[in-house]
Amino acid sequence: MAILEIEVEDARPVAAHCDDAFLHVTLADGRRLAAPLWWYPRLASAPASALAEVELMPMGIHWPAIDEDISVASILRGEKAPGACAPSEQ
Repeated sequence: MAILEIEVEDARPVAAHCDDAFLHVTLADGRRLAAPLWWYPRLASAPASALAEVELMPMGIHWPAIDEDISVASILRGEKAPGACAPSEQ
């Protein structure tokens, strides 16, 4: 089994935002991640005002208006939220 090792300081989020299709996260080391918004049903169904209010934490991102937390490690591993369905599966 492979283990994903993450250097915590380098993987710290410095920016995050959602558009109509993706969650975009910029890390301290310059990497830019984009995950499909359908991976996170709570984000996908949230109003733009709730998505605009984002808090960056050392290990992830928090949206207080919808009480959603997503870790950088889970994005890097490609983990979807429980119950997430691709648009073609709905």
